[in-house]
Amino acid sequence: MSDPFKQLRDALDQFATERDWDQFHSPKNLAMALTVEAAELQECFQWLTEAQSRELDEQQLAAVRDEIADVQLYLIRLAGKLDVDIEAACRAKMEKNVEKYPADQVKGSAKKYTHYQD
Repeated sequence: MSDPFKQLRDALDQFATERDWDQFHSPKNLAMALTVEAAELQECFQWLTEAQSRELDEQQLAAVRDEIADVQLYLIRLAGKLDVDIEAACRAKMEKNVEKYPADQVKGSAKKYTHYQD
């Protein structure tokens, strides 16, 4: 695990311990909280056009930053509970995606990988 992820994980552990919240932070509960935060991130873009979603004003961008942080912090907390190295998991998933989505077959297409399998 890279140092920034470890530092954040340790800070989150301390934050929860100081508040006696560890009792509530089961993997199930953290996964559920993560989906709530992801929905709050999605809400920042609700009703915006594609163009508007690319041209956020400072207030909108601040809200998006906060929600991205909430999502990431819950991911780090969940990963810590399950002893998952986020950086290693992401690299492994990227390798899987290279295999699932061969550039010569999927370039410029939004189709799911299952549409490219023989």
